[in-house]
Amino acid sequence: MLVNKDSIGKNMSKIDTVQWVYSSQNNQELIERYDIWAKDYEQDLDDAFGYVGPEPAAEVLVNYVSKDAKILDAGAGTGLVGQFLHQRGYHHLEAMDISSGMLEEARKKNVYTSFHQQVLGEPLDFPSATFDAIISVGVFTYGHVKSNAFDELIRITKPGGYIVVSMPTDLSESNEFKPKLTALEGSGQWEMVTATEKFITHQKKDTGVYLKVWVYKVC
Repeated sequence: MLVNKDSIGKNMSKIDTVQWVYSSQNNQELIERYDIWAKDYEQDLDDAFGYVGPEPAAEVLVNYVSKDAKILDAGAGTGLVGQFLHQRGYHHLEAMDISSGMLEEARKKNVYTSFHQQVLGEPLDFPSATFDAIISVGVFTYGHVKSNAFDELIRITKPGGYIVVSMPTDLSESNEFKPKLTALEGSGQWEMVTATEKFITHQKKDTGVYLKVWVYKVC
């Protein structure tokens, strides 16, 4: 049954709201909570944390992907990545997210050509080799998408195309992610082009979370 924020705490703080969403136990719960949070998502993250994840990752993509590329924003959320890329001259952007509520907020930015409610980690409803590049920011993180989702992202990216992904540094070294990232490179499915230095993703509150952005080229 769908709940609202009032039902779990009338005066829930913005930090508590983030923790509530990230504590979701399954995809259905995650969908419901993001749908509820969608309208307040950007303001809550800015007010509570000073979240800066989308822009640094999008800036990395600009260094490798041409302006006429067909790009999938995988886990687009409210469209912050797409908004930045559109400002930089990218106009062939498609948004995909688990939450219809988040996609509705992304639609308001008028930067995407199409919208897809799909779940990373499950088979994706795109033909193989559809996109020139994929960017995924704030998705491969705690309590969200597992490492098996990379298989489908590789499948739907054209050979020679790029996958740009942000991830907390500790998560990238975890037993869930490090073996998968290494195996995909070892099997010749992609090759790592670069990884940024780690940076603080929350400017207003020290959460101890550091991100890196990785660029992989699909083989």
